[in-house]
Amino acid sequence: MNRTLRYLFPLLCAALLAACSTTRRLGEGEVLYTGVKKMKITEAVDSTGRDGAVPGDVVSAVKEPLSVAPNNTLYTPWLRTPFPLGLWAYNHLYTPKEKGFKYWLYGKLSKEPVLISRVQPELRLKVVEELLGNHGYFGAETRYEFYPRKRNPKAGRVGYWVHIPLPYHLDSIAYLRLEGTIGRLVDSLRASSLIRKGMRYDLDTLTGERKRISDVLRNRGFYYFRPEYIEYQADTTQGERQVALRMRLRPGVPAEVLKPYRVGQVNLSLRNVTPGPWDTMRLRRMEVDYQKPLRIRPRVLARAVGIHPGDTFTVEAQNTTQTNLNKLGIFRYVNLNVPPVDSLRGADSLDITIDAALDKPLEAELEVDVSSKSNSFIGPGVIFSLRHNNIFRGGEVLTLKLNGNYEWQTGSRKQADGTKSSLLNSYEFGLNMSLGIPRLTPRFLGRRTRYSNRTTFQIGVDLMNRPQFFHMVSFNASAGFDFQTSPYSFHSLSVLKLVYNNLLSTTASFDRTMDENPAIALSFRNQFIPSVNYVYTFDRSYGARQKDRFFFQASATSAGNLLWAAMETFGKKGSKYLFGNQFSQFVKGVLEFKEYHRLGRYNTLASRLLVGAGWAYGNSSVMPYSEQFYIGGANSIRAFTIRSLGPGSYRPPEGNSNRYLDQTGDFKLEANIELRFRMMGRLNGAVFVDAGNIWLLKNDPQRPGGVLTAKGFFNDIALGTGFGLRYDISYLVLRADLGIGIHTPYPNPDKRGYYNIQSFKDGLGFHLAIGYPF
Repeated sequence: MNRTLRYLFPLLCAALLAACSTTRRLGEGEVLYTGVKKMKITEAVDSTGRDGAVPGDVVSAVKEPLSVAPNNTLYTPWLRTPFPLGLWAYNHLYTPKEKGFKYWLYGKLSKEPVLISRVQPELRLKVVEELLGNHGYFGAETRYEFYPRKRNPKAGRVGYWVHIPLPYHLDSIAYLRLEGTIGRLVDSLRASSLIRKGMRYDLDTLTGERKRISDVLRNRGFYYFRPEYIEYQADTTQGERQVALRMRLRPGVPAEVLKPYRVGQVNLSLRNVTPGPWDTMRLRRMEVDYQKPLRIRPRVLARAVGIHPGDTFTVEAQNTTQTNLNKLGIFRYVNLNVPPVDSLRGADSLDITIDAALDKPLEAELEVDVSSKSNSFIGPGVIFSLRHNNIFRGGEVLTLKLNGNYEWQTGSRKQADGTKSSLLNSYEFGLNMSLGIPRLTPRFLGRRTRYSNRTTFQIGVDLMNRPQFFHMVSFNASAGFDFQTSPYSFHSLSVLKLVYNNLLSTTASFDRTMDENPAIALSFRNQFIPSVNYVYTFDRSYGARQKDRFFFQASATSAGNLLWAAMETFGKKGSKYLFGNQFSQFVKGVLEFKEYHRLGRYNTLASRLLVGAGWAYGNSSVMPYSEQFYIGGANSIRAFTIRSLGPGSYRPPEGNSNRYLDQTGDFKLEANIELRFRMMGRLNGAVFVDAGNIWLLKNDPQRPGGVLTAKGFFNDIALGTGFGLRYDISYLVLRADLGIGIHTPYPNPDKRGYYNIQSFKDGLGFHLAIGYPF
């Protein structure tokens, strides 16, 4: 591929040059910037011989304004691709006509040259000096040097030198002093102050302390107080690298800012979807003006408004009220109006006005797309949904959804052992109805918060057709709660979930496979799956200065245990049945860790570790097939197709067209690491390494080598690597991955050693998918 590109790019560029007559050149004195040649950052050493130990975030902040990307950059400002196609197009495709093919091609390909005059190295070093001063490193020494190209002096790179001095520390602190109630409140905050004697001078910390004081005051009735009303005076002449700090109130602050306020009158103006006559009602000391008919229950309004006359007016109460009304999902807009400070004229209370407008409750949506699932199936789908956002006048959402899709499985046609894999085709239809209530119905799960909480009831039916295997119908019903307890913590509790799977018909080959594998046959039997499920998710996304995103999810499922205990209590011994079908009994847990680390502006190192285990007992000897683990495919170990690995070192007999069915297990371990980098425009690339397998926790004579053991554990880990392309079109990512097998858990007598793939070609797995693998 590299050889092809090596010849293709020059030919393409030569054709462009020959076809165009207009040429643009650099103006007099203009110099092309081609990247950073070197960037040397040194730290001062104190009298003891120790360096200043500059924190890593400060060093990263210093590098950022200096790391200017040149034209046709390759991952970093130090490297460039050998073919500056954008510059060639800019120089030779320009046309003053704003139409035609040449103008279109110019707009698509050209990149304006990055000039030294636009980079402005001197100005960037001034930014670095100011930035270091903000972190307490005053008096930094900086310089730069330009390195012209030998063959072209009008282009070159830049080198930077930055010497970071020893930091300044806080020697004395004069905290904010105020009179009256606000003064006593500020004094109570001194003990927990973010700024302390001896700490390094840091502007971010000083700004954080101002905001902390302002936030506390605004939630104690001093609504009009702002962080900018506090200013600092710093004296650096008192001692060697010492700062005398004084915090004070900015001169000219209005007297109204220093007064606490209570809530006066509360007026709610409620506009309907269609104009109607206005009416007024009194609701819990709140005046409500509304357009008839009233499309929301008064009790719901009263519960959502958290501001009441006579209460201390706080920002928290204001935000809670707006959040509660918006969480109902029935308003087009919600505005809370507070009188401006210059209109108070000595008043001690604030009259609050809330303006809200109801939205249209009915929504219909038709969605036609191409879907990609975690089991490597891809295909077109149609979803029609009808939604009522206020069915019972309390923000309840009733949704009716009809979906249908046709899917085929992606992946290589050959396995690592040389046998062909059968690509599966299937179609599926489903009808689901759900009712969402915008609050938690059981009070014990939590009080009202500013986060979104919801109770959901759902019922549905799905019909699946796998032509080579079976027709199956699945009925499901559930009731659960979704709630949030912090900006990063999410909970989903399904207190009742009942699934019934029924095989309508099977093929002869499928029946033969079931006869040969009794354990697999038990997992496919007609059965009820009554379960309780809990999922906890912690997702800390990127912040303003964070380079890492951490995601953790833990799920636990208990199936059939409550029902079994109830039947056992009332004297039902032996196997137990529900509506004439034996129900499943098992426990299952999954832990998943994901971390995303930014490398520069456009590159990310993503990693994932997943561990899952399930155990059937009591009323079941195996877990239902839908609950068992599998591995491989577009979102797993990409060197292998879906369900082509495991369990353990087990390998189905060659030539078995139904081998797909018995490659499931009770325990799963998977690890992935992927470097994602930008290539050009919306096209991104990735290199990856995947490892893992599945195992049985109970011995199955029909699948020798499938049980998890310590002795063969490491040899059972399948390993693959590869590379891929991703095309990002904002709302979705199209992905193509080529996996390369390194090691399979299957013994291969013809290939000894760790690399036991029959041949390089047989170890390739190609996948098309939508979205990132994790």
